[in-house]
Amino acid sequence: MANTPNPIHHFIQGQVAPGTSSRQMDVFNPATGAVSGRVALANAADVGAAVAAAQAAFPAWADTPPIRRARVMFKFLELVNQHKDALAHLITAEHGKVFTDAQGEVSRGIDIIEFACGIPQLLKGDFTDQVSTGMDNWTLRQPLGVVAGITPFNFPVMVPMWMFPVAIAAGNTFILKPSPTDPSASLFMAELLKKAGLPDGVFNVVQGDKEAVDALLVHPDVKAISFVGSTPIANYIYETGAHHGKRVQALGGAKNHMVVMPDADLDQAVDALIGSAYGSAGERCMAISVAVLVGDVAERIMPKLIERTKTLKVLNGTNLAAEMGPIVTAAAHQRITGYIDAGEKEGAKLLVDGRVFDGAKAGEGCDHGFWMGGTLFDHVSTDMKIYKEEIFGPVLSCVRVPDFAQAVQIINDHEFGNGVSCFTRDGNVAREFARRIQVGMVGINVPIPVPMAWHGFGGWKKSLFGDMHAYGEEGVRFYTKQKSIMQRWPESIGKGAEFVMPTAK
Repeated sequence: MANTPNPIHHFIQGQVAPGTSSRQMDVFNPATGAVSGRVALANAADVGAAVAAAQAAFPAWADTPPIRRARVMFKFLELVNQHKDALAHLITAEHGKVFTDAQGEVSRGIDIIEFACGIPQLLKGDFTDQVSTGMDNWTLRQPLGVVAGITPFNFPVMVPMWMFPVAIAAGNTFILKPSPTDPSASLFMAELLKKAGLPDGVFNVVQGDKEAVDALLVHPDVKAISFVGSTPIANYIYETGAHHGKRVQALGGAKNHMVVMPDADLDQAVDALIGSAYGSAGERCMAISVAVLVGDVAERIMPKLIERTKTLKVLNGTNLAAEMGPIVTAAAHQRITGYIDAGEKEGAKLLVDGRVFDGAKAGEGCDHGFWMGGTLFDHVSTDMKIYKEEIFGPVLSCVRVPDFAQAVQIINDHEFGNGVSCFTRDGNVAREFARRIQVGMVGINVPIPVPMAWHGFGGWKKSLFGDMHAYGEEGVRFYTKQKSIMQRWPESIGKGAEFVMPTAK
């Protein structure tokens, strides 16, 4: 008898809730292709119930002293550290990324929780004594109310943690709408928050698809939306949310380049390209998908890249020897295959073809999983589809350019501006690259320059819609509003009405 798929529900008002919608979606183990769960897909009524719970919980939580909110975060931090491998196993089971990579994802999420624990310091305002005779002026930051996070499949733990620890610590209540592709981690985090002492209703999870997203975007009690995903959806989230009066930060797609200069350490550059292009099967918004090879670098580096791509250890993510796991879904596998087909047709030189990978080699029971090997293209030009569009898969395109100026130019001409890297030994080249490149996150001999928790994450151009980056001090500003207070007492107020603009006296 076949196993019954595990039901995956919502989390509203401190408890698991099945919701009122009859719609569901299968959740797969990408390594085997087997259905492992069935997730509920919320309707507007389910979203309304979560918003109502968050709205009811907001006044008391906002009035809770920041130090007490921080203590809940400290307890949550302790619990996440205790259960980080359990979270990593959930990620591998539903996303497919290798277990060690999943552990790294959880660790980067933990960084944000640690940052949020400092909220009493982060919420401190400014004070000016005697701005005018007998008058003082100060500012403070207050929470917005009910805020929501709409998060992608590729980081089911880390990306939500970019949002809710800071939002909750700042005094907001939060609704998480995770990807229905890998939803189980969201419920695990909700349970840990409850165990940490978070009051019911402060954190809620609504599983679902576009119907749930649209309900959040138009609900009048949702004050802000954070989103990470593709650029077309990010643009839609931004425009719709702003139209309905919400504060929005929407992080979109990417086409991240890595420039390899002639003076670079080629072995280090190869390691960086292989890890950043094929780690997590390329399903990262910070993955390197274009290698920009300057001068004679291409002739020297290509044999090394070909060999390393061919010998990638593509295995079930539960195997600790694995370097790359499966593609997340059959639909994603089909989309990536289409891009490889297009690259061939447009004339790029296909050096390693990931389409021919046999899933049976990945481990026992993997015959029907969503498997693909690493793919490597050379002689890619900037007018090709595989160069212009985000593939979000294990496909590395190599572009040859004559000099540094051309490398900078093609990157600056691209519509995306999320992450970029330059490998060089030349300090002046590194400095000029960092200053002149039109990209939000820059690595010098660092292939995936994801900022640490206290710096903030966000790209430029069509990689970010909105004015504030995720987490860090910008995250605190996004989830709070500034209030300015001017005060004086009767004894210092002069007699008579004043009809001119107040000035310092």
